[in-house]
Amino acid sequence: MPSISPQRTTHPALRLPPATMLALLLGISLATLLLACASGSVALGPGQIWQALQGQGDALATTLLQLRLERALTAWITGAALALAGLLMQSLLRNPLADPYVMGVSGGASVGALLALWLGLAVWQVDLAAVAGALALSGVLFWLARRDFGRSSGTVLLLLTGALLSTACGAVISLLLTIAQDNQLRGMVFWLVGDISGTPLRPWPWLVLLPAMLLAWWQAPAINLLALHGDHAATLGVPLAGLRRLLLLLSASLTATAVSQGGSIGFVGLMVPHACRLVCGPSLRLLIPASILSGASLLVLADTLARTVVAPMQLPVGILTALLGVPVLFWQLSRTRRRLA
Repeated sequence: MPSISPQRTTHPALRLPPATMLALLLGISLATLLLACASGSVALGPGQIWQALQGQGDALATTLLQLRLERALTAWITGAALALAGLLMQSLLRNPLADPYVMGVSGGASVGALLALWLGLAVWQVDLAAVAGALALSGVLFWLARRDFGRSSGTVLLLLTGALLSTACGAVISLLLTIAQDNQLRGMVFWLVGDISGTPLRPWPWLVLLPAMLLAWWQAPAINLLALHGDHAATLGVPLAGLRRLLLLLSASLTATAVSQGGSIGFVGLMVPHACRLVCGPSLRLLIPASILSGASLLVLADTLARTVVAPMQLPVGILTALLGVPVLFWQLSRTRRRLA
């Protein structure tokens, strides 16, 4: 199956002026944060939220706002990292069906985290093990595919290598679930399907997202040429090997950050960049901030639904993103089939 350039999926009729588009997405992002703070077993009105932000509200409203805002911001940064990782991965592979998990990076993070849970380590050690697993898997992937970046078949071989490593990680995960104690299984399963609840707001994911966003935005013209022309971009002065290494490193780091925050939350990196490309067009200078805002808004909204739709029970947010992502994937596959027919 030939590679499909993301640039061919744009829909000119849906495009908006860049400033209007970003302002709209920023407004939606703020609205989802406000909705997350207001929704719950005890609803908070705009006045209560405003007073609590000023430190003038009652103790209950202030406590609820603090808990809900911390969780919403955690979902925000996780969704933003996944969306940007998906955008960079689709540009690297020149395929709109790619997402951060196709390379097996989340599999490495899952192995590290589940191993830490099986050993009964502390929460911060589980997070550290997830990051270490993701980065270790990325290192193995880079080492195995290091000679293929400059070849015409490099992206296909990279994709196949990632799929093989993901399969190997899946086998290790199944082994850990098999030998785990009954009291460990619930936490492992929730981590595997993606869950934001109980995750504290940390500063380091923001410190990963900001330089990754700036680096991607700085390299946006070269990434555009890579996504449009593939290997022929080298004739236009694009250092393909170095650029592909950078995209792999950035997407792996962002995926590791997201997985360590919320577990294996799938389909955000697939849905969001593709939807933004339909509305915003192919330019990475616009797609990067649009994808970040859209991915953040999507995961905040999904997490709000996950903790309220069957309250007082809380669903893993990964279930909702999967339920949203599968129809989108089938729709994209049908579009691809019609285009290739």
